[in-house]
Formats: sequence, structure tokens, C-alpha cells
Amino acid sequence: MKKRVYDDACGTAHALELIGDRWALLVIRELLLGPKRFSDLRTGLPGISANVLTQRLEELEENGIVVRRELPPPASAKVYALTPWGLEAEELVKVVGKWAARSPSHDPSLPLSVSSAVMSMRTMFSAQRAKGISGTIGFRFGREEFLARFDNGKFEIARGDIAKADAQVEGDQQAWAGAVYGGVPLKGLEKSGALKIAGDRRLVERVLTVFPLPAKAEAP
Repeated sequence: MKKRVYDDACGTAHALELIGDRWALLVIRELLLGPKRFSDLRTGLPGISANVLTQRLEELEENGIVVRRELPPPASAKVYALTPWGLEAEELVKVVGKWAARSPSHDPSLPLSVSSAVMSMRTMFSAQRAKGISGTIGFRFGREEFLARFDNGKFEIARGDIAKADAQVEGDQQAWAGAVYGGVPLKGLEKSGALKIAGDRRLVERVLTVFPLPAKAEAP
């Protein structure tokens, strides 16, 4: 298939030439939290076919956005990672995501990958609401672990050891998103087995308020 070309010097037009094809930006989203194997990318993007994913990765690699690496033994697995320039696309992913969340037709109940759930917290974080909150929370979603640090209006989350976190949240990322964005009570999620919470429960309850969704745009 011939690559879309706009014949337009505008940077926005060139950006669409680079990442405007279907799935390209979502592949980048899945890699923002670190390298992944092909099979891991398929897991995070269940609607994509193997052929299309292969094509998108090849295009992103040709454009200097993605690079293939081989992990050292004993893993010896091939992974895909974002280049330093590719990682700069995080701000683009966040801005687009926050803008689209205002859409009256956005359906937050659709499936959410682990990377998407974590990136949503980076995107929606409100420094103002987080004033006075300090501590660490470890998240375990499936096989993936992330350590979140809150420091009086500052927030960062990345893959890391969660053993010594002040609190730990384990379970389904969709359930956590329901608590954060949908107001689903933690007790109900715990009772159903969707989430398990250990350690400083008060800290977990407080951080639920620091990821507000933007107001919806007026429907036509």
C-alpha cells in the first residue's frame, strides 16, 4: 500500500505522514513505558492483526521512531523500543488523549490496555489536586509492575520494584480505571476480586481524586 503523502510543508501534515496511519499512534502509546516484544504489543492491541502490526513497526522503524533490540541472555528476546525522538511523542499522545476525552461520544467502558491505563494517569494528573499528598503506590496489573510517586503536587509513574511502596494495588487495570474515572467504590471492586489493596489505604483513596477527566464538549 502506497504511503499517504500530503505534499504540504506544514509540520502537522508531516506528522500525519509519520504516524497518521491506523494503529501507529497506539503502537507508540504501548511503547512509551518501555520496550515490548511483538506478542506483548499484540496483547495490548487486541484488535490489530499480526500483518498490520508488522507493517506499522517497519514504518515506524524506517522513520526513526522505533528501533529493534535484542535482550541479552537469558532472555535473548527481540523487543521494540522507542528512540529518544520517539519518546518525545508522549506529549502528543497525552494532548490528543485529553482532547478526545472531551468528546461526547467517547466511551470509557471500552477495553483499556495496561499501558493505556498508566498513560491515562500521566495524562489526567492534576498537580493542584495533589497538593499535600506524598507517598508511593505500587501497581501490579497482570505481569506488569509500576511504581507511582506522589510528592506534594508532583507525580511520576514508571516500571519499578513495588515491594517497599507505601501501598500496593493489584488486579485488573480496567477496574482501577473504573475507580479513578468512574467513581466505582474500592470496596465493591475488592469484594468482587477485581482489585486487592494493601498498605496505606488512605493514600490510595486520596489519589483517586487527582486524575480528573476534562469537561465534555457540548454535543451538536
